[in-house]
Amino acid sequence: MRFTIIFFLGFFTLFSQNHNKLTYSTAESVGISVNKINEIDFLVEKAIDSAMMPGAQVLIARDGKIFFHKAFGYHTYKNERKVKINDMYDLASLTKILATLPLIIQEVDRNEINLENSINDLLPEWSYTNKKDILLKDILTHYARLIPWIPFYLETKRKSGKLQRKIYRRKKSDKFNNKVAENIFIRNDAKKQIIKQIFETDLRDTLEMKYSDFPFIMMQTFLEKKYNKTLDIVVKERIFDKMNLKRTMFNPNKNPSLRDNIVPSEIDNYFRNQELKGYVHDMAAAMLGGIAGHAGLFSNSFEVASLMQMFLNKGNYDGKNFFSSKTFEKFNNCIYCHNGNRRGVGFDKPQIEGLGSTCGCVSSDSFGHSGFTGTYAWADPEEKIIYVFLSNRTYPSMDNTLLIDHSIRTRIQKIIYDSILIKKNKN
Repeated sequence: MRFTIIFFLGFFTLFSQNHNKLTYSTAESVGISVNKINEIDFLVEKAIDSAMMPGAQVLIARDGKIFFHKAFGYHTYKNERKVKINDMYDLASLTKILATLPLIIQEVDRNEINLENSINDLLPEWSYTNKKDILLKDILTHYARLIPWIPFYLETKRKSGKLQRKIYRRKKSDKFNNKVAENIFIRNDAKKQIIKQIFETDLRDTLEMKYSDFPFIMMQTFLEKKYNKTLDIVVKERIFDKMNLKRTMFNPNKNPSLRDNIVPSEIDNYFRNQELKGYVHDMAAAMLGGIAGHAGLFSNSFEVASLMQMFLNKGNYDGKNFFSSKTFEKFNNCIYCHNGNRRGVGFDKPQIEGLGSTCGCVSSDSFGHSGFTGTYAWADPEEKIIYVFLSNRTYPSMDNTLLIDHSIRTRIQKIIYDSILIKKNKN
């Protein structure tokens, strides 16, 4: 009898662990039409042929089973290196939900902070600013009158276009220790100057949803101060290592063995004047040493999907619990939908009406985010679907907006939902 119980418990544990971890299967096994889902190939290849992007990775899973995982095109338009499924892309703003947000959720789950905390509660040094009374839930829903952005890098250039020598150096030194790009190092106090500028910004006159990178830089400041470690180390120790993610990281250029697997994001002719490969595309994140709460993370489609599956499991992955389902629901909540703000607490959510963040065919419980470089990750608890799209549409220039103009990412999402043969129950 004892053997039977032990065996049963062991089997249950093994089943539970495997059940919430991504595995590979067929489209038919999860109720997906093969003929319909294969339309994605045509759409992606057409996008590549139309120079919307040099290449891409697409991953789709249902019920924790990956049934579509393909690489398309090349790293660049030179067609020298084909994209492989393990290649790493600059995730841009996916960093917000894949690196910074899970740490914030953990803090709330552990009752270290709560969504009703003010900025003054979290960052007392902000007590003299116009932002001191803003609540955490409001900055994470982009409902806090924060301005969208500041082009910090422009102030560090001379009129000639060259970088100011008092701010940058060609060689690393004690005072210039943070690498912005190849052979470009920035002053160690640049981070403090950027934070100071955010301190001093005016608030917008109108209270409305206005997307901003500042909330995640602010929360990066909170997390780094609390743990006395940089954000990349905190999230690696608390999330990535525990999930065995080997290709999800900031500053992948530091690892020579990964060099060939990093897809370049742009030929920068306005700031760093070089091809950006393994260096974050976002200018502010670069000035922060490649480690920022809003941008800087690199990964591949499988590991992005693993993180999205962890969210879909409401905090659990491969038998490890990162936060409670109750706490996760606080973040996957459109708290200001009644005011016309579709945003969740950190997550993006489906548009309330018309065109927007999704195909318009996903459930209201679904969540995700997009990234400037041409990335997209979305999870739907109702249909138990995860969809990841990674590209470098910004190569060779971020002025190329064809991928966005033609809604390629959400059109693929529409194909996914049109391919569903068996509708899943919400529970």
